[in-house]
Amino acid sequence: MKPVRLALLGCGTVGTEVVRLLHEQAADLAARIGAPLELAGIAVRRMGRDRGPLPVNPELFTTDPLSLIKRDDVDVVVEMVGGIEPARGWLVEALRSGKSVVTANKALLAEDGAALHDAAVEGRADLYYEAAVAGAIPLLRPLRESLHGDTVTQVTGIVNGTTNYILSAMDATGAGFAEALDQATELGYAEADPTADVEGFDAAAKAAILASLAFHTRVTAADVHREGITEVTAADVASARAMGCTIKLLCIASRGPDSTGADSVSVRVHPAMIPLSHPLARVGDAFNAVFVEAVAAGQLMFYGRGAGGAPTASAVLGDLVTVARNRLVGVRAASESAYAALPIRPMGEARTRYHISLDVADRPGVLAAVAGVFAGHDVSIATVRQGPAGGTDRPVGRGGDAVLVIVTHEATDAALAATVEDLRRLDIVRSIASVLRVEGGDR
Repeated sequence: MKPVRLALLGCGTVGTEVVRLLHEQAADLAARIGAPLELAGIAVRRMGRDRGPLPVNPELFTTDPLSLIKRDDVDVVVEMVGGIEPARGWLVEALRSGKSVVTANKALLAEDGAALHDAAVEGRADLYYEAAVAGAIPLLRPLRESLHGDTVTQVTGIVNGTTNYILSAMDATGAGFAEALDQATELGYAEADPTADVEGFDAAAKAAILASLAFHTRVTAADVHREGITEVTAADVASARAMGCTIKLLCIASRGPDSTGADSVSVRVHPAMIPLSHPLARVGDAFNAVFVEAVAAGQLMFYGRGAGGAPTASAVLGDLVTVARNRLVGVRAASESAYAALPIRPMGEARTRYHISLDVADRPGVLAAVAGVFAGHDVSIATVRQGPAGGTDRPVGRGGDAVLVIVTHEATDAALAATVEDLRRLDIVRSIASVLRVEGGDR
């Protein structure tokens, strides 16, 4: 049969793996699809870059991606470039002209996925992006298709391998953040500029995509409350261990009532303590895992390598098989499901437990004064640990002061923020060493 012709945009780590797999698995892919996949061209930024011994004709390379996209003999565009522009313009052009798109561009999907979905409807083309979240883990398709007849209530995940490696190393060795980051960089888990990972931008983009699919609502990265892991200390990790917990950078997307009782969506990314009994607690190294809760299906767990050239290319090839099959039989996948259009719940209404570490004056009455502030904002205290300076098995403050480590019952984020602000005003509170959320346990 006539080949399905591909335009590949970008030939970096993932792109080169896509080319290699297309060559090595050509016969199997053709059998699964019903026609061979054939590269029509590869758009790159620099022609002279060493990409290793790729099994392609060098004449396929071009530095003009738009001309490649517009060619009549191109059926599917595979985008591995990343970023917002010019990728958005390229993909909108492809989709509007009826060419299906496979992309791993999480940043673009999280910022303006609506433009791509609208263009796909206009051009009656497929838009697939399994590789945009969690690499080779089959996650988006189950949310998009397998759970389409169910009601998803919450998605909780570890979706950034770099931060998971750093926090796992801190927990295993007692190292501080900077030391663990250096180790991650040396091993190739962290980029030279790790900001997108350690400040939570990467995870926030993925959280927006997951929430959009799970809750049939357009969610952008701007809707996601985001905090990174740069403020997590070795003391925080030790305190978590003493509670039978570990610290993970979590993306948490939930559906539920807002303060007025209306159905709404909350999406947040931040470090949190989770009990060691939670399924996500044992996800170590640079692995990813996502925990999905649905009304009928119950609890589901997806686990595997969330990044890397080969795992991500595996997800790209899976999407390619689907869109190529669709083109051969003259159908397209169902359009974006955003019918619910639920409002985004403010972060202040998010409810969870909290772990607060305070350096306080070591004198009588301190605990009562601090407890009074919590009570004034209707934040209930679950446990308190208090230790004077010099204790061998208790937390110690700076300069001879004492430390209070408080864990609350469930409260709103707004109430906790107001509590912390009032604590700062007390002359007996020297500093607030850390504030961490506690997720996944009894509330």
